[in-house]
Parts: sequence; C-alpha cells; structure tokens
Amino acid sequence: MKLIEKTMNKSIKEEEKDDGSKIFQTIEVAKVDHRSNVSPPPSAGTTTPLLEVSTGDELSLLPPLNFAMVDNGIFRSGFPDSTNFSFLKTLGLRSIISLCPEAYPENNMQFLKSNGIKLFQFGIKGSKCLPGLENEVWLHLRKHQKEGSYTNGNSKTTEPFVNISDYKIREALKVLLEEKNHPLLIHCNRGKHRTGCLVGCMRKLQKWCLTSIFDEYKRFAAAKARISDQMFMELFDVSSFKNTPMSFSCSSS
Repeated sequence: MKLIEKTMNKSIKEEEKDDGSKIFQTIEVAKVDHRSNVSPPPSAGTTTPLLEVSTGDELSLLPPLNFAMVDNGIFRSGFPDSTNFSFLKTLGLRSIISLCPEAYPENNMQFLKSNGIKLFQFGIKGSKCLPGLENEVWLHLRKHQKEGSYTNGNSKTTEPFVNISDYKIREALKVLLEEKNHPLLIHCNRGKHRTGCLVGCMRKLQKWCLTSIFDEYKRFAAAKARISDQMFMELFDVSSFKNTPMSFSCSSS
C-alpha cells in the first residue's frame, strides 16, 4: 500500500489486488490544530470537570471605603486608591468632588485623566473635638446662635473645633447640583464627616427632615458622629438655592 494524496482532513490510500487492478480507500482522520489549547478527549475512567475557571484575567471590583449611592448619578465614599479604580470605572464617572485639602495623589490624577473625569477639590480640614468637648461645642454654638453672633457664611465666633467651611460647602453644592457633572463621586478621607456634612446639606435642599438627615449621617459616622457636624447641617441656610430638584437623573449621553 502506498500513500498517493493527503488532504486537510483525510488521507487517500491506494491498494492493488493480485490481478493488478487498483482499489482506492478513503480513511477519515482527525484534524489537529496545534495553535489551539484544546485538550485531547479524556481517556475512559477519567473524570472531566464541569467548569474550568481561569483566574489570570479576573477583574477585581473593590469599592472604596464607605461607598454608597446617594441619589441617581451621585455616590459617596472614602478616599479611593488604585485598588478601587476598576470598580470606579464601572460607574462611568464624569466628576469627583474631593473635600480633602492635601494635594491629589499622582496615581489618582493619572486615573482621572485616562478616564476623562474632572476633579473639583474643595480643601476642608478635618475637624476633631477633644474627648468630652462635643457638648461644649453644641452649647457654644447655641449661645452664639441666640445672640446673633453666629452666621453660616462669615462666622464671628472663634470656635476652634468647628472647621467645616460654609463657603466651600456652598461651592461644592453648586457643582453637585449641576447634572452635567453626573455621575459624580463625593469623597473625603474616610467618607464620614466632611462628606456627611455635604450630603446632609443636599438633603436639606431635598426637604428631608433633620431627624432623617442625622440618621443618615450617623449611619456612616457611627461611633464617631460629631455634634458639631450635626449643628452645622442644622444651621446651614439653603434659602439662596433656587429650583433645586428633589431627585436627580443620571444621563448616559
């Protein structure tokens, strides 16, 4: 027997009878693509796994600390880092409001630039009361409020424990209310106090009652909730903001 022709899927072999006549027999053979990673069929008695999972290209979607949705197209969190970038990309963010005064990390700036995200930074120093002084702050502010010496825009007090800037919160709210900036993420260091105050002032614009505003604030601040922050939100004057929507819509256009 001699091989006279070979094709991609078959071999044609020629045989001769004793009398010299020829018989052609076609034999089907399997086509093997050496470029593929397909394993050969398992031998008898071999158990084949139902599903093969590849971990090499798995995408880790890890949200930042204290991440939550505030409203349609508005999110809040603690300071995001590189481990959160894959998750943030899924939000399709257009803007980030940072309430931290420190220079924005270069790694974060590169992420914003590569994804077309605009940064609005309103540097507000974190406020921290010494243990046991929160009630004194509350009483102090109440006293000045009654005397008329405390104003939100230009406080005449020298209270050392209240560092939330009324002006910067107002400017941040203007950015927040512009739907062209949505989807948008608000963050401070841990997503508790400064972020909580900005969100709380937004809730006042949405006509939330103070009890609900404080409940939301405490849900994120937990044991570190500050009376001074709640006082700030209570005294914040929203009368200068006009035609504020009760809720927001997130447009993908």
